Amino acid sequence: MTSERKIRANRANARVSTGPKTAQGGSHSARNALRYALSLPVYSDPALSDEVKALARDIIGTDSNPERQELAHRIAEAQIDLRRVRYARHEILSQALSDPDYVSETMLRKKAALAIRILRHSDLDTPMPDNMMEVLNSKPAGPYKFAAILADKARQLLALDRYERRALSRRKFAIRAFDAASRRKLTSRMN
Repeated sequence: MTSERKIRANRANARVSTGPKTAQGGSHSARNALRYALSLPVYSDPALSDEVKALARDIIGTDSNPERQELAHRIAEAQIDLRRVRYARHEILSQALSDPDYVSETMLRKKAALAIRILRHSDLDTPMPDNMMEVLNSKPAGPYKFAAILADKARQLLALDRYERRALSRRKFAIRAFDAASRRKLTSRMN
């Protein structure tokens, strides 16, 4: 049996060690799940709900078995979620790639540090050397731009991977259950 003293200590520790400490941290944390609305169920959006129903009808065909209809809806939900995740990933990358002035946050910090270093070691009356201005005004292009975007957006893309893995897993298990129900139905017809 846990003592009253230990319970009080655990509760006190939990209060100071759980969640963000500041109001800004709390509001940022509250928005995490809503960034791409991927944590919301498909049925919360009427347009997506209609897509799920249409896809489920395509999967099930003319079968009126309630169990198989439910399983077809689970497959369709997972597939629509998977499409939402992939669309979000596409949007992140295409927005960055289509921006002609894209410079990664890391590169901006490096350029700012370089500019500060140059300004500290020169007097303010001397113009900045042309080669330094070229470096500060340069933007990545071609494969360098793509590499910079991937490096810069890695955290966002990693977060989307979690949603994608979850949707793939849900779809896989829903398909297995649907196939098992189909086999049971076929076996019952043969008997």
